[in-house]
Amino acid sequence: MDPAALDQVRLNFNPTGIAIINGAIGLMMLGVALELKIEDFKRILSSPKAPAIGLAAQFLLLPAFTFLLVLIIRPFPSMALGMMLVAACPGGNLSNIITYLAKGNCAVSISMTAVSTIFAIFMTPLNVSFWGSMNSGTASILKQVSLNPIDVFITVFIILGIPMTIGMTIGHFMPDLANKVRRPFKIFSLIFFIVIVCGALGANWQNFIKYVGIVVFAVFLHNALALNIGYWSGKIAKLDERDCRAVSIEVGIQNSALGLVLVFNFFEGLGGMAILVAWWGIWHIIAGLVTAFIFTRRKLPENKVSHKVSNG
Repeated sequence: MDPAALDQVRLNFNPTGIAIINGAIGLMMLGVALELKIEDFKRILSSPKAPAIGLAAQFLLLPAFTFLLVLIIRPFPSMALGMMLVAACPGGNLSNIITYLAKGNCAVSISMTAVSTIFAIFMTPLNVSFWGSMNSGTASILKQVSLNPIDVFITVFIILGIPMTIGMTIGHFMPDLANKVRRPFKIFSLIFFIVIVCGALGANWQNFIKYVGIVVFAVFLHNALALNIGYWSGKIAKLDERDCRAVSIEVGIQNSALGLVLVFNFFEGLGGMAILVAWWGIWHIIAGLVTAFIFTRRKLPENKVSHKVSNG
């Protein structure tokens, strides 16, 4: 296939739709933030090793290895930039659930989600700009859209930072209200976002079906790479098995919803990027569940069982 054919595809999503999808992910972040507590951040200060290894794998190793993967498999430029964008995003909202199913350390997972969301405000635009400019194909796309990292920073701050601050404030000062609305709010925001994404896919269904097959292999390799970077970073750092599982899943379950928002906000729905990021959002759920199943088939070391119960 002519790469220009894919790179010239633009998914249709009008300004109103973009504003709605921004609001949807903001609501999702608010729902997540209702569950976060100051203790989640204090936990990192008291036991910093696992979250620190995870954050390094998330924002340093994954973007760097993604760049190398792009050099090896040589996807179309818009797909390559989509992979770099996904690698620059923080952990996804489902990572805590998948970690629980995998019998990983949920405390590490929650702490990483909280801190990686804050780090993403700075690291997401920085990584996209830096690694994207290092590849000639992706650099040309960045120049065409005149991507300004400051603009990306502002957008990420608005849709992640502000809702997170509001949600944690409500949870701290009005815990009874937070407990009442937390579950229904998360369900509502997730369903709302799914409806919006389905609407976007429905409006571009022919393009999605036509090109999704091209991105399947790249996403499979990229996601497998992310899961392994997280897990083996923990092993090399001599973290216990439950911590390794949590780090693996945090690094492997990316916030592709944020990636999709950035594609529509800054890249005008560029086909290769949008289709790759959308498929990432579907695939990483499947891969996360499969990974959790594989982990549960392996016994935890005997001396970690009591530790697991105490943290459950």
